[in-house]
Amino acid sequence: MTHIYLDVMGGDNAPACTVAGAVEALRADPELRVTLAGDQQDISALLTDAGDVQDRLTVEHCGEVITNHDAPVMAVRTKKDSAIVKGMLAVRDGKADGFVSAGSTGAVLAGGMFRLGRIDGIDRPALAPLMPNGKDFFLLIDCGANVDCKPEYLQQFAIMGDAYMRCVRHIGKPRVALLNIGAEAEKGNQLVKETYPLLEKTPVHFVGNVEGRDVAADMADVIVADGFAGNLVLKSMEGTAAMLLGMLKDELMGSTRCKIGALLAKPAFKRLKKRMDYTEVGGAPMLGVKGAVVKAHGSSNSHAIACAIRQAVIMYTEGVVPAIEKSLAETLKSE
Repeated sequence: MTHIYLDVMGGDNAPACTVAGAVEALRADPELRVTLAGDQQDISALLTDAGDVQDRLTVEHCGEVITNHDAPVMAVRTKKDSAIVKGMLAVRDGKADGFVSAGSTGAVLAGGMFRLGRIDGIDRPALAPLMPNGKDFFLLIDCGANVDCKPEYLQQFAIMGDAYMRCVRHIGKPRVALLNIGAEAEKGNQLVKETYPLLEKTPVHFVGNVEGRDVAADMADVIVADGFAGNLVLKSMEGTAAMLLGMLKDELMGSTRCKIGALLAKPAFKRLKKRMDYTEVGGAPMLGVKGAVVKAHGSSNSHAIACAIRQAVIMYTEGVVPAIEKSLAETLKSE
């Protein structure tokens, strides 16, 4: 069985949605075990209807909670009885196979670096959400963990993104692109200009630069960026999608004729919404640490938590960390 450690108290809808998400994940996967970490009394009160999966659930009481108002590094150092710290240590010590949290992003990053530890050869772990591109998904790495980067960091992001897409999405030869303001190699700031030749000699399928307008045009399976630019892309796509769906809904409800048309097209709209729904993905994997760590969205509902747990399971069972380590070794040989 795969054992996932879940931070129950993290997220806007905790603990109700995190507990419900864990139960949903357990019902979908009979080979899964979950440790629910948080306030034992609150968790127990939410498990009254979980008798069918009770034998694969463990509750671990945590007397402290790291909030979004805490300084992440200090909180990880001082709040040793929190789910984030105890979960990272559980993965480090082999007591759990993966960790999921919808709590403080900064604390998850700090916990991953200082409690779980980085993969040898990785300077900076990165957050890498899967984003829709019209046909399937592309991996955006980094999306905010590292706002100031060096070219070698972006090279490492490319290696990690390539390994993730091969293991988790089963893409044999992922297309790796560099986010830039133009397609030409000589375009961009100093960072991307110096990164471009590094990626050319890295053992990944590097397809060159991709502009912001083309990130969702199925031109790459992995898009590499520093955390500042990547976060702008992430938030812009989220905001644009929400705006367009809202505008479409307003127009469809604008008249009787439009309402009739909307009713006829309702199945298509449902499929479209599902393809654009972040809850179906789960969360952003934290790549570069020695374990399967998934940072779920702070506003995750129960289904999103269940999908994040499933994502952590796949990261572990498909061997993302060993794949990154192997790719790093191949890169060192080629240099």
